[in-house]
Amino acid sequence: MLKALKRDYVSHSAISTYQQCPLRYYFRYVANLPEELTSSALVFGSGIHRAAELHFEALLAGNDAPSLDELMEVYQSIWDQRQDEPIRFGKNETQQSLHELAKRMLTTFQASELAKPTGEILGIEEELRGPVIEGCPDLLARVDLILATQDELQVIDLKTSRSRWKSGQAENQAEQLLLYSELAKEMASGKKLRLRFAVISKTKTPTLEMHDVSIHPDRVERTKRVVQRVWKSIQQGSFYPSPSPMACPSCAYQQACRDWQG
Repeated sequence: MLKALKRDYVSHSAISTYQQCPLRYYFRYVANLPEELTSSALVFGSGIHRAAELHFEALLAGNDAPSLDELMEVYQSIWDQRQDEPIRFGKNETQQSLHELAKRMLTTFQASELAKPTGEILGIEEELRGPVIEGCPDLLARVDLILATQDELQVIDLKTSRSRWKSGQAENQAEQLLLYSELAKEMASGKKLRLRFAVISKTKTPTLEMHDVSIHPDRVERTKRVVQRVWKSIQQGSFYPSPSPMACPSCAYQQACRDWQG
């Protein structure tokens, strides 16, 4: 077995990468190849997340919420860290147009219920880890926000999206939070565990909407079985390209994929 396959943890992000394209997983997690290009969407999303993190850190410390200018400084710092990297922008995108979009989105965030949480902030970018799935290493999760109210423990994942989520979309993407629930349930201490996506749309007039995910034991078990089988395939070294007209144009390993001979 390749030494690089002997990871002592598994994450939803890694499992999702393998499901999208096993060869991309290999390039990233096994061969540890540097990305040929960085997607502007990745940098943009990281900037929005870091700004939201700063906001909640201030609240946790008992301070006033940061101003929009302060949030934008943090957002810009993420771009500054990537200034020497080749960035792939989308059609009609520029760094300046994304800067203006970020300002609108963070203004929407500041005015939202998410930015003024009811209850106690227990975790921001909280790392949870533990044995969850038989035959797999520890599950590692990084939770954007954990809130405790009198009756609930809320596990919240912040997403940026090109458009508003349609009805049922949260349930279609529930696997990530269902896995997180297995790690978070010990923190609930008898309270109801509530899983939520906070989705900020990258539209002309951004929206921030909260979407709940139902916790069904059968679906949790199904999700765990999927991860179990994906991990088995990874351990067996089953890596191959999975061409997609949606995913390939934004892949960071296009040249490596073309050069790959199996």
